[in-house]
Amino acid sequence: MGALDSPAPEKKHKGKGLRRPKRRIGVRIDMTPMVDIAFLLLIFYMVTTVFAAPQAMEINLPEDSDEAIKMKKSDLLVLNVDDADTYWWTWGDEGPVKFKQDSLRTLLYGANRENSRLSTLIVIHPDAKYNDFVNILDEIEVVEYVLRDDEEFMVKYREENKDVLDSAATFSYRYSTKPWDAKDDQKFKKLKSGSLLGGEGS
Repeated sequence: MGALDSPAPEKKHKGKGLRRPKRRIGVRIDMTPMVDIAFLLLIFYMVTTVFAAPQAMEINLPEDSDEAIKMKKSDLLVLNVDDADTYWWTWGDEGPVKFKQDSLRTLLYGANRENSRLSTLIVIHPDAKYNDFVNILDEIEVVEYVLRDDEEFMVKYREENKDVLDSAATFSYRYSTKPWDAKDDQKFKKLKSGSLLGGEGS
């Protein structure tokens, strides 16, 4: 009998088993330089930013005085705005006359061209809108600039006011304000009830 061959040794298969995880290197970011940059940018924008200027309205008010100023009725145009935001004008012996808000500029321009000594008195009800007062002041400013560019009017203005102005004087719109009082309440109450004669303007 021949020799028996011994069986071949079995190959050991490498199993996956448990592997040791690779050790990761810790990453650390230093944020200190970033903080410095953030503060530098903040300071830069604070210094270079243009902040919105507060919107203010310049009003030239007369000096406070107890002395009454006398003037002719024909030299005074009174603008009233009642509690219903209705516009009224009174000039000399005419009025009160109701008119539309969008015709205010035409009224002021025409009245000043007719009478270069004209002064305007603004009387507004406490319950009227603040925008009404702003609107009147805006229209006064526009009319002032328009009349300054009107050569014909400026010649007339300097001639008729030469007793108080020099020959190179520039037109300045004369206006003032007065608080709404009890007399105004009574007048417009009668006007609305029809017992006081009033008119309707354009």
